[in-house]
Amino acid sequence: MENYAIEMLNITKRFPGIVANDNITLQVKYGEIHALLGENGAGKSTLMSVLFGLYKPEEGKILLDGEEVKITNPKKANELGIGMVHQHFMQIKNFTVLENIILGVETTKNGVLQMDEARKKVVKLSEQYGLKIDPDAMVRDITVGQQQRVEILKMLYRDCKILIFDEPTAVLTPQEIDELMVIMRNLKKEGKAIIFITHKLDEIKAVSDKCTVLRLGKCIGTVDTATTTTHQMAEMMVGREVNFHVDKAPQKLGDVILSLRDVKLKSEIADKYVLNGVSFDVHAGEILCIAGVEGNGQSEVVKVISGLLQQESGQILLKGKDISHESRRQRIIDGISYVPEDRHKHGVILDNTLEENLALKKYFLPEYQKNGVINFKARRELADKLIDEFDIRSSEGRSTVTRSMSGGNQQKAIVAREIDAEHDVLVAIQPTRGLDVGAIEGIHANLVAQRDAGKAVLLVSFDLEEVMGVSDRIIVFYEGEVVANVRPEDVTVNELGLYMAGSKKGENLC
Repeated sequence: MENYAIEMLNITKRFPGIVANDNITLQVKYGEIHALLGENGAGKSTLMSVLFGLYKPEEGKILLDGEEVKITNPKKANELGIGMVHQHFMQIKNFTVLENIILGVETTKNGVLQMDEARKKVVKLSEQYGLKIDPDAMVRDITVGQQQRVEILKMLYRDCKILIFDEPTAVLTPQEIDELMVIMRNLKKEGKAIIFITHKLDEIKAVSDKCTVLRLGKCIGTVDTATTTTHQMAEMMVGREVNFHVDKAPQKLGDVILSLRDVKLKSEIADKYVLNGVSFDVHAGEILCIAGVEGNGQSEVVKVISGLLQQESGQILLKGKDISHESRRQRIIDGISYVPEDRHKHGVILDNTLEENLALKKYFLPEYQKNGVINFKARRELADKLIDEFDIRSSEGRSTVTRSMSGGNQQKAIVAREIDAEHDVLVAIQPTRGLDVGAIEGIHANLVAQRDAGKAVLLVSFDLEEVMGVSDRIIVFYEGEVVANVRPEDVTVNELGLYMAGSKKGENLC
């Protein structure tokens, strides 16, 4: 009989209208990285929420070191040595790194916090596991990758031996992902049991030992990662063969639809320009991709185009019309659809229903309201149509509160709404972030369909494989400037990397 660190045996968890986990068994050893793979809404995060004490299962049991345990809440999970890095970090932005790490397990003496001892332990842990970070930095001032290190240090500070990573790479740059892989391998060498939830098959192959695949709440099987191909895992995950290649018909280039002319925007926190004279065109029937290391102006340029930020100078032209000073609503009416980078901040209203979120771009149009009174029948029909067309999965259909949906299905809802809106330009930043391979395949097909329908598509992606596979043309941003304007067939990934690093500059940049 094998000795397992953690065993989840025959776990069943139900919500109204859906069985999220249906008789699932998961067994993980110490010194093992065990991947948990599945489509958006397959039940991965629910299963880990059961293990972490956030949900109570209707059926099944959990064994820790061979002994049955009852995990009633996250505090109990921590006491048993189980820690979790959530997909959306649980941090107080106005606290320091050190304060966030020790929150809930503070050492006091006569009512006074003993910070020196805590600091020494945090510094020692950060050095031991290669998690370099300033304990006195404010969380609001550090990068997303550093915030993730705070979450890992929280687990280690509590002496957790079973570590759960829920979609840990979804918000990281490629460099930060590589660093995380090294950290996970170091934790494995220390004898930790690691459960790694991800959609990214290459990451599973790179770092995990075993992989358990979930589909529609059921366990499809557990495989050895080394002897199983990415295609085999993808087919287990979605129940069909997945096409990893983006199929595109020959391009039919049309007129210029969107133009930026010498757009400048100053940083809010430093005396420099985050956009420094940016100029480019996007044509009808074209997917133009903006590539670059995150933080070089890509987020700002799409916010300027969509109306979320106001540039200091320069022009934005839509079909020849200057929209530089138009409102966000007017730009929507003029024909700009926008898939934002942060789905929670700018993409959905979390406490509204799926139906209400799907109608955000149309509720004010005559067919959906009259004299300010919503046409609920038309809104329901719109929601049902988009849920069906884009395979948006949720527990209660259009009535589901959006906060309760998986991140991937929230993303599919945003993409569905933006594509369905009347538009000439689709601006999308990281539209496939956090999606499984089947959903990514669908989003890529949608982008190509928009291009083939004569729309202009402006895509921002930090995934070079996506950049090379989807785009018709690529511009590279470096420190707020366009430093390259190339076609994917004329450039290598290595050359793109040189442009992104600022060590090479192209010609014909406008």
